[in-house]
Amino acid sequence: MLLAAATILFGFIVLIWSADLFVAGAASIAKNMGLSPIIIGLTIVSVGTSAPEILVSITASISGAGELAIGNAIGSNIANIALVLGVTLLVAPVMVQARCMKAEVPILLLATAGVGLLILDGVLSRMDGWLMIAALTFIVTLLVRGQFRNTELLLEAGNEPQHPLPTGRAWLSFLFGLVLLIASSKMLVWGAVFAAEELGVSKLIIGLTIVAIGTSLPELAATVASAMRGHTEIALGNIIGSNLFNLLAVMAIPGIVATETLDPEAISRDYLTMTLLTIFLAIAIFVSRKRDKSSPGHAYLGRSLGTILVSFYGLYYYLLHSTM
Repeated sequence: MLLAAATILFGFIVLIWSADLFVAGAASIAKNMGLSPIIIGLTIVSVGTSAPEILVSITASISGAGELAIGNAIGSNIANIALVLGVTLLVAPVMVQARCMKAEVPILLLATAGVGLLILDGVLSRMDGWLMIAALTFIVTLLVRGQFRNTELLLEAGNEPQHPLPTGRAWLSFLFGLVLLIASSKMLVWGAVFAAEELGVSKLIIGLTIVAIGTSLPELAATVASAMRGHTEIALGNIIGSNLFNLLAVMAIPGIVATETLDPEAISRDYLTMTLLTIFLAIAIFVSRKRDKSSPGHAYLGRSLGTILVSFYGLYYYLLHSTM
């Protein structure tokens, strides 16, 4: 247990440092390539910060622990909205761009509903898994192509904070930060899972809580770092993109490896919680357009919403453990 605690502490320190390198590199790449920050958040940053979930999902599925991988995907999405976004808003309010409200948020809602329909029978099959991967490929392609036809989005990209790193240094910072993010996340997850198993916790609960929080720490670190640097579009794009990758890639892997029978509670309790949180976030964004602090074409998400989200996550975590 002492080794596990030391691993968690060291992993956390490295995670915070690497997140700053990662975001600085990603923001500079976006500027140098002419990509908008929301797109870089939805693609490069999302893939990078979802790498721990993907690695955990592959390892767990091959090891016959698909239940842990599914719990990880659902739990990570709950943590991304309630914990990651909640903490980010407490640190720095986020201004949501109009395109995000019209495209990215509805796409996340549709993906959540679509995957829900696929697993409603209590089974995640190989066909379900491949359909989810195909949907992810289509969505990412659609979003990237769409940004080049959106003059408003390109104009907003030009208004982002300047002084990007040179291309070579930007990629070095991005890749080095990504490697450290993944390594430190694995250290944190190893320590947490070891401690949880010593206490006799089930695989689904481990996936929903310890592993989900551990693998969501890159999103938390990268998102908070993005917001503090003024790249709020990267911050929100990272959360939406990560949830899409978790739903359509991380959760698909167990089904592709072998048909997985789902725990009924994973659908009725956890997937339903994730769905309600996603709907709540969408409503909050659209309602926030009317706030005085919202500029034209934007929605202001402030600390009051952050407090609600973090409180909800604390309540969910408490109820989850009270039913163990």
